[in-house]
Amino acid sequence: MPKLTVTTNELTREVPCTPGASVRAVLDAAAIWVRSGCRANGACGLCVVEIQSGNVPAPTKNERLLLSAEQLQRNTRLACQLIPDGDLHIRIIYVGGPADWRDLDARLLACTPARMPPSAAAQAAAAACGVAVDLGTTHISLSLWDLKRGDRLGGRVGPNPQSYYGSDVVTRLIAAGESGENAARMARITLDAIRAALLDMCARYGVSPAAVGRIAIVGNTPMLALLTETDGRTLLQPSSWTRPIECRPDRGQSWGSLLGIHPQATAEVVPPCGGFIGSDLLAGVLATRLTAQRGGLLVDFGTNSEMALWDGDRLWVTSAAGGPAFDGYHVRCGMPAEPGAIYRVDPSDDAGHFRYAVIGGGEARGICGSGLVDLIACLRSTGKLTATGRFVANGEPGFVIRRENPTLRLSPADVDMFQRAKGAIGAGIKTLLAAANLRAAEVGPIYVGGAFGQHLNCRHAQAVGLLPGVRPEEVELCGNTALAGCEQLLLSPVVREKGDSPRPTFAEMGTAPFFPAGAPELASLRQKTTVINLAESADFERLFLESLYLEPIRRVKQP
Repeated sequence: MPKLTVTTNELTREVPCTPGASVRAVLDAAAIWVRSGCRANGACGLCVVEIQSGNVPAPTKNERLLLSAEQLQRNTRLACQLIPDGDLHIRIIYVGGPADWRDLDARLLACTPARMPPSAAAQAAAAACGVAVDLGTTHISLSLWDLKRGDRLGGRVGPNPQSYYGSDVVTRLIAAGESGENAARMARITLDAIRAALLDMCARYGVSPAAVGRIAIVGNTPMLALLTETDGRTLLQPSSWTRPIECRPDRGQSWGSLLGIHPQATAEVVPPCGGFIGSDLLAGVLATRLTAQRGGLLVDFGTNSEMALWDGDRLWVTSAAGGPAFDGYHVRCGMPAEPGAIYRVDPSDDAGHFRYAVIGGGEARGICGSGLVDLIACLRSTGKLTATGRFVANGEPGFVIRRENPTLRLSPADVDMFQRAKGAIGAGIKTLLAAANLRAAEVGPIYVGGAFGQHLNCRHAQAVGLLPGVRPEEVELCGNTALAGCEQLLLSPVVREKGDSPRPTFAEMGTAPFFPAGAPELASLRQKTTVINLAESADFERLFLESLYLEPIRRVKQP
């Protein structure tokens, strides 16, 4: 595979070059930003790069129109128009940013096609564009839509800046409850992050921010509470862990102005289900059409992992503290699922060694969540790790993943963190099975949500007890089901909280930035949902301890 060597003002990087892809596409995939003001179609002339070495095709018509003869003579080209013939070394003249936001892999939105028939309400609305937002504990994901045509223009994903206040939701809720200043700042930095990603998308896809008039936001309950400055301390009380939590802000200034878009933009915060079960899980149920099956299970892995079990009549939902293990954070050698991360591990024919696959190719810089599952499963199958999570004595503390890089080491503490996250999720799944009076083998299709599931090896996940032992072909890796469902809500007609009148227009809304969420199928889904609080389950502690073992899930039907 040819390689692209990229030099900026700060560093030189080498990235794999997909045959037939433009330099701009290769740069975007590697999260190396070049300035741009169009949809990579050669209309703006800003993505200027200088050829240092390598063979390149003749300039395109757009390049001859937008670049001067002197520029072309100096081997200056447009990244979006340049398709390398082989190895190529370029220097980026106008570096874009910020690097915190990277392209959202379209495969993570497989539940929603890139083009959907827009609803009559969307076509009639004053807004030309809309944005769907999945507000996660660790990451914020967004996608920009042309509401008139029903086209997804692109997406971004980046870190949730609230991590400054803690990696888990409880720590952040406590911090927000300590002072109004903390609460206001946590809400503001989240809005600032959404604004940065939104404006970045507008610049890259040639959309005026003023054309963005609709925003739909889903997320877990604590994140929505912190965003809207709802008193999250109620979530720290066990009596609130199954009750609906209102997440509606009371602001004098519209979010349209705060986000730098249409000042009268409508921003819909889709209400959470109840307790720690957010609207992200309900959006995922819609995206996967879970309740259209005879039965099935959705597990949305993340820092706050949520599960929904459909038994054909009722939807049983719960959440568990998955911790940051599945996102690659807080693991000694962990990193998110981005270029440089080991995402797959398999035993090799050479006993005692494993084969590793790295996102984007090249040298491994760390291991992401799916790679961690694979590695632990491989260590178990080769006898290097016991069912209780202990390393078989090998003279070293843990397991060195790559001998050429001793810092890539899986430690006993890393395995313990994974076991605790897996144990909480395993206990949650078993609790739902017991409530629905089902055996693990009777679950039906299993839908795996979250970026963690994009590269997940289902057999390995089942071997260590992360997923029930159904047939592998019944497990579907769905990517970001929360954002996919939010997109469908963004483009679907909704009703008011009372009555069946259509979504209000800008004129009807005036300057009010919020209105009730009420997609008919979402309202119907809420009526069929039973929230289970694991903290109130008498069997939770036993099931949690039982699920710590690195072995398949086994659960008999309740008498």
